[in-house]
Amino acid sequence: MTAAPVVSAAAAKVKPKLTVSYTSRSVKKGTTIKVTTKLIDPRTGKKLVSGSVRLQTLVGGKTWKTWQVKGNNSAGSVTFTTKPGGTAWYRTTFSGTTGVTSGATGAVKITVKKTAVSKGAKILAEAKKHKGALYKYGATGPSRFDCSGFTKYVYKKAVGKSLPHKANSQQKYGKAVSKSNKQVGDLIVFRSGSYGYHAGIYAGGGYIYDSPHSGARVGKHKIWSSNYVVRRLAA
Repeated sequence: MTAAPVVSAAAAKVKPKLTVSYTSRSVKKGTTIKVTTKLIDPRTGKKLVSGSVRLQTLVGGKTWKTWQVKGNNSAGSVTFTTKPGGTAWYRTTFSGTTGVTSGATGAVKITVKKTAVSKGAKILAEAKKHKGALYKYGATGPSRFDCSGFTKYVYKKAVGKSLPHKANSQQKYGKAVSKSNKQVGDLIVFRSGSYGYHAGIYAGGGYIYDSPHSGARVGKHKIWSSNYVVRRLAA
């Protein structure tokens, strides 16, 4: 009796060896990062040079969404560039090729750090909101201001700092800062001798936001005198 011919079973596919690297895992919004995946054929220990690689992010904690696809190159690696819009989980996947199955790298969390807004910027932003408000002696806002009424209102609203309603008194508050080290949001008090007669908020570039005098409006004005002191009310 003639034996039946032996049919060789198809060679079983193997899982690829995938490694992935990220230039950073904690970035500011808008920062570009590079994601590089390297692929090795475990049967030979050599680079895989066929198939394709996908860059994916996890959506809703359930579904992986593909953002970019690239063909594997002769170096056995693929590099993606991306700008994360927010904190998310990333991975790369391999499509598979002759004798090698598809595969995926482990999920990696890329954290997008929130950009802190400085207190000085908050103070200036509040000052700008009142541009055009008319000067009125004794007024402390929100629609009319005199000079110290304006600074009193802005510092309280922006950073919770309480000031008296008088420029001469306001110059005694906060931390004394040299003119050369003044920053946006610092209190500027103009003086006659040592008496403080006018107050404003430093806006950078030699300008202040203030409520100047009767008939004028809140706005950005050039520092006109060298006799002033600088006080920092919020670091």
